[in-house]
Amino acid sequence: MSSTIENLKEAFAGESQAFQKYSAFAKKAQQDGFPNIARLFRLTAEAEKIHAEGHFKSMNGVGPTAENLKAAIEGETHEFTTMYPPMVNQADNENHKAKRMFSYAVSAEAVHARLYTQALDAAKGGKDLSVTDFFLCPTCGYIEFGKAPDECPICGALGSKFIKG
Repeated sequence: MSSTIENLKEAFAGESQAFQKYSAFAKKAQQDGFPNIARLFRLTAEAEKIHAEGHFKSMNGVGPTAENLKAAIEGETHEFTTMYPPMVNQADNENHKAKRMFSYAVSAEAVHARLYTQALDAAKGGKDLSVTDFFLCPTCGYIEFGKAPDECPICGALGSKFIKG
């Protein structure tokens, strides 16, 4: 028999995946010329996000910022050192198009861990990050502090395409 914590973990994973899936469906519906269907997908995605956040809160998944940063560093490090490398190899062996995004993720997750480490150092000193401009590569997920690069160091996307956060 499952415990409530196991059920919460399963529900959190399912709702998180539904949020992402419906968000992707909304983009496609918008591209296909169905703005109202896109809105329905976006709104339902937000509902799934509400569920996921509630489940995560019930698991005591959010703590003080320094602890959250440590958890983020651990997660990102696991992804680029343990999770993604065998996925890249398998996709390469199968000549599957997933190899490209898996490879991007390996590199981007390493950057995320480094940036979270900088944030943790600041938080430990009782300070926020001094940088106020953040830039996200819309192709691979690379993040840059300060200003967008001319070209993404991971995937080569133009810096002018970066999303300012």
